[in-house]
Amino acid sequence: MAENNFLTYKDKPLVRSGNEIYYGDMADSYVIKFKIMSETKVGENKIPEKVTVQLLKSDTQLPDKDRIVKETVKDSFFDALDFGFVWLERALKN
Repeated sequence: MAENNFLTYKDKPLVRSGNEIYYGDMADSYVIKFKIMSETKVGENKIPEKVTVQLLKSDTQLPDKDRIVKETVKDSFFDALDFGFVWLERALKN
């Protein structure tokens, strides 16, 4: 059996594809999508600066616009991650 070795945050996977990062398990009802809108260079690294946070229904059969439950923009990835974590935890409890 293959094992997934994803980076995790608070026991949920973080998966990056280009400038999008998905947080959560697609087997759950909801996931969080972070879209990096701008970055700043620090040394040799790029740090996300402006990030869109979306709480999405994980049902990929729905049209993209119908999957979005909540959306906001944050000025750092750390703020976006904390915000997304709270949204996801609340949505999964209901």
